[in-house]
Amino acid sequence: MNKSNKPIIVYITDFLEYCEVEKGLSNQTIKNYNHFLGQFKKWLESNNLSGLRPEQLNKDHIWDYRLFLSRRLTQKKGLNLKKSTQGYYLIALRGLLDYFAEKDIKSISSEKIKLPKEQKEKSVKFMTLDQIEKLLLSPDTNTLFGLRDRAIMETLFSTGLRVAELTALNRSQINLSGVISGKIKDQEIPITGKGGRTRVIFFSERCLHWIVKYLNKRTDIDDALFIHYVSKKSENSLRLNQRSIERIVKKYSKITGLDILATPHTIRHTFATDLLNQGLDLRTIQELLGHKNIVTTQIYTHVTNKKLRDVHRQFHSGRKLKG
Repeated sequence: MNKSNKPIIVYITDFLEYCEVEKGLSNQTIKNYNHFLGQFKKWLESNNLSGLRPEQLNKDHIWDYRLFLSRRLTQKKGLNLKKSTQGYYLIALRGLLDYFAEKDIKSISSEKIKLPKEQKEKSVKFMTLDQIEKLLLSPDTNTLFGLRDRAIMETLFSTGLRVAELTALNRSQINLSGVISGKIKDQEIPITGKGGRTRVIFFSERCLHWIVKYLNKRTDIDDALFIHYVSKKSENSLRLNQRSIERIVKKYSKITGLDILATPHTIRHTFATDLLNQGLDLRTIQELLGHKNIVTTQIYTHVTNKKLRDVHRQFHSGRKLKG
């Protein structure tokens, strides 16, 4: 089959390989694309459009697919897909159309696919300094589990890491000799995060203190910085996974009785909002968080709204004018 006669369904595999090799996307991102485009493939097949070629895809097809997504029910709860979830399916289709444009394969422009608008503005949950302090102090550090959990949460707050980035850390990345000897008060290391982007993260002296205390109690040789203690003979590594980290943070959130149910991402939000409150600019916070686009970082500007209002009330000369 020559290139001009290939149907869209066949191109999906080509697109996923392109994402892996040329765009260098993470395995999880490629897995997500495969899942969302798999639904588009099923829709094409169920509507006798398996042979539809890129140049034949038109606005009516796009509209019918959007209508299908809007009316589709979730398998677990039998509810309509959320607007945000519908958006994920359409973003994946946009990616496929952008691939066609990149490879000079004639097709409809990705700009023709409009994403559904969210009814509510996305809110950011974060903790106050008092709340984060209670959370960090909650593990029983007289036990190995407590030391590990304290070190995990201290690392999340010191670095602003995503949970996937945290689980990927190795103890070989930390200069332990320098910390133990007192020569290093804090430390920075490069990591590769979401989308294959490299950035530098920073461990505070306080954070390193708890990491060292935890590692000094370990007797294993596993290179993972944070490990579990439920051994399975078939496992090559004791490395904690993302779900385990999430359960750990939620456990201490409940123990402390916080008004907010904290997650690793809540700590990441708290990291960012604390820096913003201390006067750090958004561009720098963008770099520290590893955001590709400054627009993503702008969700934190809500934190300064009240602060800016108070500053305006205090310093704006308009309040001094008469009349």
